[in-house]
Amino acid sequence: MVKFSCAKMNIKRLLKEMYFLNQKGRDKFPAGWHMAFYTLWLGCFITGMGYSMTMPFISLFISDLGNYSKFEINLYSGLAFAMTFIAQAIVSPYWGSLADRKGRKLMCLRASGVMALTITLTGFAPNAIYIVIMRFIQGSFSGYINNATALIAGETPHNRSGWVMSQMMTAGTAGNLVGPLLGGILSSFFGNLLGGAWGYRIPFYITGVLMFIVFIGTSFLVHEDFTPISREKMKPIGQIMKSLPSVKLIILMFVTTMLVQSSTMSIDPIVSLYVKSMMPGSRDMAFVAGIVAATPGLGTLIAASKIGHKMDEIGPLRVLRFGLVIGFVLFVPMALTNNPWVLAVLRFFLGIASAGMLPAAQTVLTLNTPAESFGRIFSYNQSFQAVGSVLGSLMGSMISGLSNYATVFWITGFTLLLNFILVVIFAWGKSYRH
Repeated sequence: MVKFSCAKMNIKRLLKEMYFLNQKGRDKFPAGWHMAFYTLWLGCFITGMGYSMTMPFISLFISDLGNYSKFEINLYSGLAFAMTFIAQAIVSPYWGSLADRKGRKLMCLRASGVMALTITLTGFAPNAIYIVIMRFIQGSFSGYINNATALIAGETPHNRSGWVMSQMMTAGTAGNLVGPLLGGILSSFFGNLLGGAWGYRIPFYITGVLMFIVFIGTSFLVHEDFTPISREKMKPIGQIMKSLPSVKLIILMFVTTMLVQSSTMSIDPIVSLYVKSMMPGSRDMAFVAGIVAATPGLGTLIAASKIGHKMDEIGPLRVLRFGLVIGFVLFVPMALTNNPWVLAVLRFFLGIASAGMLPAAQTVLTLNTPAESFGRIFSYNQSFQAVGSVLGSLMGSMISGLSNYATVFWITGFTLLLNFILVVIFAWGKSYRH
């Protein structure tokens, strides 16, 4: 109930802020901007919710599909998780090039439409290999959140970009908070009602229907002010990079996206096991682990709007530096604590710091990229984010296997410190264009 109420509060706050902006006339938004923003925000929310409603239970689903050994279940679960990100890293540049020629709205339709189909078909899976293949196909055509972010960024006045990027991040975060709870309720209910693997199949069908609604909503309610460009008139990516105000800054934001995403994904797969090591034999372990896993999302959800406003006031690079330093500092006591409730509080504050990392990097990209190159620049950023997801997952599992869970927190913290040093060296004194 806490997760649902937090998401509801965030939507109410969002509507109130948009009303305030309209009444005060502080910004001149393009015609239809608000309807497009609401639609894309809701689309990102449903996309995040759909992913988190199905993926946490994928290993349980696989175990019900055949007589698999523990090793096979872990292997297929890991492949199902990683295949999406591997596919994203490979194909994102192609979709980015197409987005610059045909527009970001078409990419949102492509992503939501294919996800509606593939995630529904995954619900009919007869075996584990089928799931892995469907996840690869889904990853190859994914990218709704990134394209929706790029679309609305291109339609937003620059002096509101920080707030908009933060709000788009809260959409996926709110969805990720609601998804596991809803998926667990649906899986338990239909599992008891229908028996067998049906409990895990139903969330896939529901997500497929919701993504089809996103497809319809994006089709009719989102307008993009975009003029198609022929392939012949498009500048090569090398020429675009040379024409950017600061190529080093763009590449630095790609690396920042990868390292920040890696720091998130290195912890997520092992956090429940870390809590279990602190509470051996406790009956409340699953409940406490769920709270510890959810607290970063709650922190991001609560803080994103204010940090977005601050980003517009003082600049995204300054906010990014603060976020990276605070993130590094918080990982130190996380590695030292033996109390899961202390860990939950620290991760809540980490969620607040996270609201100043990825949105800040995306805002820097938005403000330093010409509109005709948005698709390709954001697609490369998505590729780096996908690589960060794969690297982080591998790093967390390998380090915890070779050493212990606390070591994962130490190394992840130093990853953020390294990121901060890179930002200081290559972006000190730089700002963004208005």
